[in-house]
Amino acid sequence: MVNTTEKDSNYQDLDKMSVHELLTNINNEDKSVPLAVEQAIPQIEALVKVTVEKMKAGGRTFYIGAGTSGRLGVLDASELPPTYGVPFEWIIGLIAGGDTAIRKAVEFAEDDLEQAWKDMEAYDIDENDVVVGIAASGTTPYVIGGLQTANEKGLVTGCIVCNGGSPIAEIAQYPVEVIVGPEFVTGSTRMKSGTAQKLVLNMFSTAVMIQLGRVKGNKMVDMQLSNHKLVGRGVRIIMDQTGAPEDEAAALLEQFGNVRQAIESYQAAH
Repeated sequence: MVNTTEKDSNYQDLDKMSVHELLTNINNEDKSVPLAVEQAIPQIEALVKVTVEKMKAGGRTFYIGAGTSGRLGVLDASELPPTYGVPFEWIIGLIAGGDTAIRKAVEFAEDDLEQAWKDMEAYDIDENDVVVGIAASGTTPYVIGGLQTANEKGLVTGCIVCNGGSPIAEIAQYPVEVIVGPEFVTGSTRMKSGTAQKLVLNMFSTAVMIQLGRVKGNKMVDMQLSNHKLVGRGVRIIMDQTGAPEDEAAALLEQFGNVRQAIESYQAAH
């Protein structure tokens, strides 16, 4: 394994830098992340395609991870239902140590090889599901064990890691390796590695949702109307898609409670 995430920072004497120097140098490091993600697009594409295939067959996607990686998976999964109007069970984020670990680290939770599969079993996991392990180091036991068992059970497995040739990437059938190099603060993988994982998760889940028909044109026509801002956005989408005046668009949205259905109703009547 090429363990670049633990290599010494490219910068020395951080504690002697001014605030301006700190921010400038962190920003300079961050600029390299999208370029590293770009190199992994073929791997991301392969994972998206197989995930769409499985989800069309009734499967779900599980993210499993620990620490920052686990939190990023939980974040991505939790944002999809309000954004695309999909059931919370479609994409599920699991973190070592359970929901408590989202806010407070649970000691040694990531070292349990068996717990990830136990966590997934609570959801009646089956052969159409996809398991994506998220781990900057590529060595997290919680993720390794979960992927190994998923492979044994015949599930599709993928991963998002930031070291080359890691154990997790070797286990995953569809590995995504984004090699970002040393962190600004040596070993602090919540920085460039976390940014890379967030970018990949954005790309992965957005592409999957679009491929599953949850976007019309470039609009979130199935979003949950959970506040006044989103209701206003829904009205504007209906106006844009149909040419209806604002009052009629608002009435349609109130009637159907869903942007897609409001648009389809208007178009059917005209």
